[in-house]
Amino acid sequence: MHGLRKWALLALAVFFVAAGANHFVNPSFYVRITPPSLPSPLSLVYVSGLFEVLGGVGVLVPSVRSAAGWGLVLLLIAVFPANLYMAINPDRFSDIPVAFLYLRLPLQAVFVAWAFWATRPTH
Repeated sequence: MHGLRKWALLALAVFFVAAGANHFVNPSFYVRITPPSLPSPLSLVYVSGLFEVLGGVGVLVPSVRSAAGWGLVLLLIAVFPANLYMAINPDRFSDIPVAFLYLRLPLQAVFVAWAFWATRPTH
């Protein structure tokens, strides 16, 4: 495997395992950013955190890497409404700089590209 891709894969794994674990350590933050139109916010936080951890670990396992990558891409798409909700309602997140709320929107596309590129089959 190419050196840059190996590091991107490792960084992807660390990022998603840490982010997913944070859903269990600090669930109140994620509940707060869950759009109110979605049911059972705490359950959604735990489920998304679990899938982030599983995806992060999965990208390190060659036999499931591609599936884990696709899972992370789908997860990133699924959680995009939370980023949009934050950007549309900056008054509800006055503790977070408005620029960061808007930066999260295109950054999601960067994460999707990162997960796709790092986990695609090499052959």
